[in-house]
Amino acid sequence: QVQLVESGGGLVQAGGSLRLSCAASGRTSSIEDMGWYRQAPGKQRELVANMFSIGSTEYADSVKGRFTISRDYAKKTVSLQMNSLKPEDTAVYYCYARSVLGPVEYHYWGQGTQVTVSS
Repeated sequence: QVQLVESGGGLVQAGGSLRLSCAASGRTSSIEDMGWYRQAPGKQRELVANMFSIGSTEYADSVKGRFTISRDYAKKTVSLQMNSLKPEDTAVYYCYARSVLGPVEYHYWGQGTQVTVSS
């Protein structure tokens, strides 16, 4: 079992910055990947950024160059630095973790935190 607790989020103006953080607890030794998803009103949940266990990263095309994911592998935390925010970034952001226990793969999600970018 893994629990994910998010912090950050809020209301910012377009062009501003915000930093989201997520802390994992429980059976964290099984975690392989950690990242962030988001879901905007009327849209499907989409990947924002992910950091794999080997240290490589991936980003949605819409956030490349603006968002930066970072991860502390020892503390089992992951953060998302969001710069040059746009109204289109408004969404509920979810922390994500993938863990593997032998042949079984698990996916965990945080409760979500609202990010609102005003024009």
